Amino acid sequence: MSPAPRKRSRAAARFTYPVLLSLLGTVLYATAPAQAAAVTLEAESARLSGGAAVSTDHGGYTGTGFVGGFTDANKGAASVSFGVTAEAAGNGTVTLRYANGTGATMTLSLYVNGAKVRQVSLPATANWDTWATRQESVTYAKGANTVAWTFTTADSGNVNIDNATAATSTGGTGTPTPSGALEAESAQLSGGAVAGSDHTGWTGTGFVGGFTDANKGSASASFGVNSAEAGAGAVTLRYANGTGATMTLSLYVNGAKVRQVSLPATANWDTWATVQEAVTYAKGANTVAWTFTTADSGNVNIDSITPATPTEPTDPGGPATLTHQAEDAFVSGGPARATAATGYEGSAYLSGFTTTGARAVFAVAAPSAATYPVTVRYRTPDTAASTVTLLANGTTVRRLTLPGTGGAWKSASTDAPLRAALNHVTLRTASGDNGTLQLDGIGVSGSTPGSTRGATLPYTTYEAESGSTNAGSVGPDRTYLTVPSEASGRKAVVLDATGEYVQFTLTKPANALTLRYSVPDNAAGTGIDSTLSVYADGTQLRDLAVSSKYSWVYGGYPYTNDPSQGSGHHFFDETRTLLTGTLPAGTVLKFQKDAADTAASYTLDLVETEAVPAALTMPSTGFVSATTLGVTPNDAGDDTSALNSAISTATSQGKGLWLPTGTYDISGHVDLAGADVRGAGQWYTVLRGKNGKGGLFGRGGTSNVQDLMIAGDVSYRDDADFDAAIEGDFGNGSTLTNLWIEHTKVGLWIDAPTTGLYASGLRIRDTFADGVNLHKGTKTTEVSHSSVRNTGDDGLAMFSEAQAVTDSVFRFNTVQLPLLANTVGIYGGHGNRVEDNLLADTVTGSSGIAISSRFAPVPFSGTTSVQRNTLTRTGGYEPNWQSKLGALWIYADSSDITAPVLVKDNEILDSTYSGLLVSWQKNVSALTVDGLKIDKAGSYGIEINSAGAGTFSRVTVGGAAAGGLSAAGGFTITRGAGNTGW
Repeated sequence: MSPAPRKRSRAAARFTYPVLLSLLGTVLYATAPAQAAAVTLEAESARLSGGAAVSTDHGGYTGTGFVGGFTDANKGAASVSFGVTAEAAGNGTVTLRYANGTGATMTLSLYVNGAKVRQVSLPATANWDTWATRQESVTYAKGANTVAWTFTTADSGNVNIDNATAATSTGGTGTPTPSGALEAESAQLSGGAVAGSDHTGWTGTGFVGGFTDANKGSASASFGVNSAEAGAGAVTLRYANGTGATMTLSLYVNGAKVRQVSLPATANWDTWATVQEAVTYAKGANTVAWTFTTADSGNVNIDSITPATPTEPTDPGGPATLTHQAEDAFVSGGPARATAATGYEGSAYLSGFTTTGARAVFAVAAPSAATYPVTVRYRTPDTAASTVTLLANGTTVRRLTLPGTGGAWKSASTDAPLRAALNHVTLRTASGDNGTLQLDGIGVSGSTPGSTRGATLPYTTYEAESGSTNAGSVGPDRTYLTVPSEASGRKAVVLDATGEYVQFTLTKPANALTLRYSVPDNAAGTGIDSTLSVYADGTQLRDLAVSSKYSWVYGGYPYTNDPSQGSGHHFFDETRTLLTGTLPAGTVLKFQKDAADTAASYTLDLVETEAVPAALTMPSTGFVSATTLGVTPNDAGDDTSALNSAISTATSQGKGLWLPTGTYDISGHVDLAGADVRGAGQWYTVLRGKNGKGGLFGRGGTSNVQDLMIAGDVSYRDDADFDAAIEGDFGNGSTLTNLWIEHTKVGLWIDAPTTGLYASGLRIRDTFADGVNLHKGTKTTEVSHSSVRNTGDDGLAMFSEAQAVTDSVFRFNTVQLPLLANTVGIYGGHGNRVEDNLLADTVTGSSGIAISSRFAPVPFSGTTSVQRNTLTRTGGYEPNWQSKLGALWIYADSSDITAPVLVKDNEILDSTYSGLLVSWQKNVSALTVDGLKIDKAGSYGIEINSAGAGTFSRVTVGGAAAGGLSAAGGFTITRGAGNTGW
């Protein structure tokens, strides 16, 4: 097909809406004598007919509800009609706020005064709680008008409507000028740019065209913008692009080119869209120009611009509204917690941003995808401005110029685009920034609190044993080599006859699910493939593919795939699927063994459902697509060499590599050395291993990897030959976020001299060795907000082999069902921490948390901190030693543990054996236990078989089967206040 012809039309530039209003997703118009203000009309107050009805069962709506009922049952009838009064006849707009969680673009028909204007396409939103807007040009009569959205027989419907904003005629052919906007027709025009009015939908008295090929390299519209302060701001361009393709113009501020800006196609030349760009303003007069350079494709029209200029920072004069304290952020590259100043909020602030690469990363949860207001509370030592760069989920938002505060704490406002659920918001000293600030924290208006313990996760979990079923169940049982011992909560449901099912009622909308299950192995140990039927409200959705290829190992450690060795275990695996359309809350989701589902049995443990957003798109700048560099997804060919070449090429150009939606097959290491590799999302971009091989290997430098899945091909443990998903040296200040890892030897195996690695938002499932191992010499690294389940060894480990792992932390993670070893193991090292985690269901040779000198690590130094963790059904039997291991195990094995170990504000629930175990032949001489709750221990509450000494305060023991305390070995207990039950 040939490209769509370009309209040779005049073009101009101008800004749209103030930053604060655009952040709130609200479109307001200035009231002036010559024009009417736009009016937002709530759908629940409109005239409803044909089955349209008011509802409140989704979130995010305005007013008191929204209108649904645009369902297939009401096709041809459902309608919502608004009354609109116009001061004059003429052109205007109507903006519809709607939700479309179906996963596909749907349509309604727009009527004005009883006449159909057009069928309107309404693209899918992330879910039914996420709202979008669609603006349409219409012609109003003077006086009373009716504007209706109707589900005709020609439409696909199935959307919800929240409100409509009507901008009525001013008596000309345009729409009202947005508040704060500068009209392009009033700008300084040059190079062929000229005012026009031969299209509709513009604001003011016209628009500017002339950005045509005949004027390439010269056409420009320049605006004067006054700014009260120097600093970071934004400019929003309202434009029309009826060419059918994305076009570009270049943005200049004060004569300097800022960047080339992409302007996606609009529906036609009468339809207008906006783009917002971050800019830095000087104090006083500025010029902002949109120019058709020789590097641009031009051929757009410009209606207006709306500048958002920086303002003098405010002094809160009291407690700041900080949602995220600086002392809780992950820091690397220089910032450190400080307390020398006064007037800060919380327990500390951060100082030391002057080195390039210095950063503070905040984990921010958001209820939906939107742009959120962000407040930065900071101070500078003098009156000079400080510059620092704001990033959201790895993408630069803008450089912030923060006016000097002369030592006072003040707040500056900006904004950031966030995703639904977990986000990573970073303040980083980039090249060109001076970083001369101290940071008290940030406030993100509209964000939601993260979890207080465990990971902030995007899905809802339904345990099979809590569902409705006509089948039998297994468990509870913690006996090694039994199926329920490996089930979450030690219970599961077994479907072993046709017609048996388990079902759940969804509490939240979902368009994706992950099922944890077990099916039998075959005699060769190579696995069987089968299906399981999935229904929604009684209608079959699909056959879900299941397999035992990646489960079932046999014999003794390190285990094999040979059933003749007996002792089968590692029973469970997981399968995931994206659904067609979104299931609303209240849907009954059923998993059933039908006649065509041929496995002898299906043991179902749990299902996780979530609302997966649409695939991400490549950032507009700084990236090159792998498909343009010789990498072809979905062709079943080996992409290892092509990916290595593409990463090398992109990195040499100073760009990141974008991996579009698809599957990329790899059979070896994909090397990273200061690379930025991004995918379209965990559900869309997949690196798929082969024959136990395939993964990412760090070879130094600062790398970023995010938004993709690594699906290995490991079906048993082979430490010498098989690959980890991610391993090696990740240099200084690398980031690994929003990654899904499964069926690999190890999830992350990180080695020296890695420093300041931030790994967050990971799902690590069904590995055959560790989930994460921070290995010898790793420093100041954090793993947080990650789900780790069904590992073949420690879920999370720090192993100070030959070199100390230093000042690193596991925090806010959810770790379940390591089949061997511990949910968390710390083996030697300096000043490491385990904080705010949920840890559950260990199986064999295991504790919940092990602080251990086993495996002859570098001895402990500094303070090892274990704080605010919850351990549930942890601890286990070690058959090689015939020993019963406690839930929290302080184990002095190859060397004494003489450095301080702080155990504070933890809880141990339903431990298999003793709650706290201190052992063995060496000394544990500086143990502090403060604020420990032990409830329902299978043996002693506290068991000590070691020499040494410790102080215990606020330790409560209840329901311990063998008693509160067993102490031997000459350990000296100093009792503080608040102890009970032992």
